[in-house]
Amino acid sequence: MCGINGILHLQSQKKVDERILTKMRDALEHRGPDDKGIFIDNNIGLGHRRLSILDVSSKGHQPFLSDDGRYSLVYNGEIYNFKDFYPELKCNGFDIKTNSDTEVLMKLFQLYGLKMLNRLNGMFAFAIWDKKEKKLTLVRDRMGVKPLYYSFYNESLYFASEQKALFTAGVPLKIAQEGLGEYVFNRFVAGENTLYENVKKVLPGDSMTIIESGKIFTEKWWDLQIEINNHDKIKNPLEWFKTTFDDAVRLRMVSDVPVGVLLSGGLDSSSILASLHQQKFKGLQTFNIGFKEVEHDESYLAKMLSKKFDYGFRTMQLENNLLYEKLITSTYFQDEPIMHLSEPHLLAVSQMAKPAVKVLLSGEGADEMMGGYVRYKALKYPSLLNSIATIGNLDLFSKKPRFEKLIRYSKIKSNEDLVVFNSSNIFREDIIKNFGINSLPKNEYRKEIYEDAKILYPNNLKRQALYFDQHTYLCSLLDRNDRCTMGASIECREPFLDPRLLAGLGSLDDNWLFKGKKGKFILKTAMKEKLPDEILNFRKVGLSVPWGDYIIKSPAFKDELESFSRSDMFQMPYFENINAKKLVQNLQKGDAKMIPYIMPLFMMHIWIKNYVEKFSEISDIIK
Repeated sequence: MCGINGILHLQSQKKVDERILTKMRDALEHRGPDDKGIFIDNNIGLGHRRLSILDVSSKGHQPFLSDDGRYSLVYNGEIYNFKDFYPELKCNGFDIKTNSDTEVLMKLFQLYGLKMLNRLNGMFAFAIWDKKEKKLTLVRDRMGVKPLYYSFYNESLYFASEQKALFTAGVPLKIAQEGLGEYVFNRFVAGENTLYENVKKVLPGDSMTIIESGKIFTEKWWDLQIEINNHDKIKNPLEWFKTTFDDAVRLRMVSDVPVGVLLSGGLDSSSILASLHQQKFKGLQTFNIGFKEVEHDESYLAKMLSKKFDYGFRTMQLENNLLYEKLITSTYFQDEPIMHLSEPHLLAVSQMAKPAVKVLLSGEGADEMMGGYVRYKALKYPSLLNSIATIGNLDLFSKKPRFEKLIRYSKIKSNEDLVVFNSSNIFREDIIKNFGINSLPKNEYRKEIYEDAKILYPNNLKRQALYFDQHTYLCSLLDRNDRCTMGASIECREPFLDPRLLAGLGSLDDNWLFKGKKGKFILKTAMKEKLPDEILNFRKVGLSVPWGDYIIKSPAFKDELESFSRSDMFQMPYFENINAKKLVQNLQKGDAKMIPYIMPLFMMHIWIKNYVEKFSEISDIIK
């Protein structure tokens, strides 16, 4: 697990500036504090910061060069099945000189090129320079667990694991108007675009090859829709799931350093712990974030399960000044305004874990793979939403936030918008009414994914929403996990995103996912004999945070909320019709309905104040 960066000048006579390449690299020091390296060959430069997980010796140093000197590689991630390739590589004349998956990746590329990617079980983002053919290839893993950003600027390509490294190299920080629209209407920017002008992502499952002349070739090397369509019928889904899940957990224990578990106390992370216990992994540590508010707290369940399995347990709470401090820090690591609102907590628990472990297992992805969100239930009978909208006009549920949100959601008319806005907290009409913003984002990538979902699951809005989330909302969660754990110099691994589970679960009948009150029927059934009833039947909490209380009651946030109400951001053209003072006053009077309207704006205020000003004058960020 590492940070990677690079520069390719498309003018071959221009030599890479070592100083700029090094500054880019060291902006990623938190991703790899154990080692650092650079490679420069005239107009190409590669940088690497290393977090040593496999083969912690100097043999794992990067950039990694092929024995013949043709290829140079920088790589971020883990290939869990890398040792499976040893016999094949040896039969093809390769000597294995390290215990590192980096060497295996390089030699597989030498043998097969990008055709080897489908055989890898892991998470990765890497760049390979071919000295002979003068081309740079960028690759990202199937689901986008590992980030990879790039920008073409001044006839050069800049790439890095995080946007801050691009800005450090001189790429201008400017907010894209379309990106801002997606942030407000959809909570985050989906697809290859970002919140920034001229900064893009390599899409999950994609490779991008840049020839020195400037020609670019993009290829989708893995497509979930194709994988699901081509998957053999699973004869015994429950046994298949048990076996595959346990093996996915086992593979993600491959490490030369200690591994722990992010344990919320909910079904997903508890299932990982139960699998580890059944497979007789000893001496593990679990790490938890707790809340004093009972309705948000699962820590007692996590403690109970850790004790039952004889694993170590540590928990913490995050409040007041410490919460404010972690908010500022997590905003820097995130590179964009935080949107899940749990980023400070995930950063804090990762920092707590750091002295004991270098790797954490997470239950992320289970909800998006197996239908675990309550919001999917609204799509089971779309016609009922019209009735709910009518009832909503009677204002009977205005003081119950979940029902109030459902009523607002029920007023959406088209199936496409029901899917596209399913993960949103506020909807089109809400934004027009409360923010005075009428210009909707184009959402081209979201629309493309929705069309794919319709083809794969015709006349099934719940499955369409699930597939849609797997390509949008889940990507934002994985980015959150990566930034927060790597902010603490810890690697995060997600067993539920094993490629065998991704395709297999997508091919199963709805009843294996949505049956029952809480969804994830196949997981809950598989865990019946492994987990106590308290966890199997506990209400879904997730990492929810009572921000409405924090920002009006916590002394640490009192001044910041006042600063927010007078923020210069409301002078920007896009936000000029928002009455921030009125929103804050309504919240202070106890109107909880204001929380989903205020929080994205408040987090943008925090981001502009504490991140943007590091790289750009505030007056220049929107053009």
